[in-house]
Amino acid sequence: MSFVAAPLFLLAYGVIRLLDGLDGSRGPGVAWTTGHAAFLIGTSLFGVVILGLYRTVADRVTGLRLTAGASTVIALLGTCATAGQVVIDLVVGLRAADRPEMNELFQQVQAYAGVKAAFYTVGPVLFYVGLLGLVVMHAVASPRKGGVWGPVAIVLGTALMAVDLDLIPVGAACYWFALAPAGWRLAQGDLADETSVTGGPDAPALA
Repeated sequence: MSFVAAPLFLLAYGVIRLLDGLDGSRGPGVAWTTGHAAFLIGTSLFGVVILGLYRTVADRVTGLRLTAGASTVIALLGTCATAGQVVIDLVVGLRAADRPEMNELFQQVQAYAGVKAAFYTVGPVLFYVGLLGLVVMHAVASPRKGGVWGPVAIVLGTALMAVDLDLIPVGAACYWFALAPAGWRLAQGDLADETSVTGGPDAPALA
């Protein structure tokens, strides 16, 4: 479910963000809070996705376990950094009365040593780097099922969002295209593995 839902929550954030900016200014208000709440939920679900991708790679290709572990740690650090950024944005939006006050609060927060790098520039990039690494390894571990389209979609979605934040809905759609099928295959694979091991609830007893 997380493979399907995480990109959809990111898409919801992107759409709400566009609507919030129709008046020429974003936040504070209901749209800002709702959009960032969706973003925070999506970010949390991406953490589950990362762990799921690691499991598929580590279980299927022993030689990739160490690399997959490193990519997982990098991606989770990026996820935590992104979540921290969203929490800061939410708190600022709730405290500020208007956009100028929001800008002032952002400046105050980012003036603390390391905050801007950890939560706004370097930290969140780790998520995209680690996620891409895991998706590439997942494609290698399941070449017939994943192919190259998953990594291509992740690269395309990330590039679009980096070029213009207004393209977040399109980037989220690319993420969904890459991750949702992988989630479905993971669920089906688990069921198939369980059936093959246990023989299923109605399997005849072995002689």
